[in-house]
Amino acid sequence: MSKLDERQALEEVCQRLGTRFPHLPAAQVRATVEQVHARFDGPVRDYVPLLVEREARAQLTAMGRRGEEAQEEVVAG
Repeated sequence: MSKLDERQALEEVCQRLGTRFPHLPAAQVRATVEQVHARFDGPVRDYVPLLVEREARAQLTAMGRRGEEAQEEVVAG
């Protein structure tokens, strides 16, 4: 996968995750994708966007859960 293809694939990951997590700011979604992407440094790049999407989705899901718990505490408090 070329750098250009990888960059395009990561843009698509950001768009998909932005749609999946509309309650999170787009900047937070992009930052999470970029942070996860930075961890994948090696010669085989073909699966990097898929791996980035999976890890970023897991992190964003966890962020959403923490946000829901905080809102529940405010309402219950």
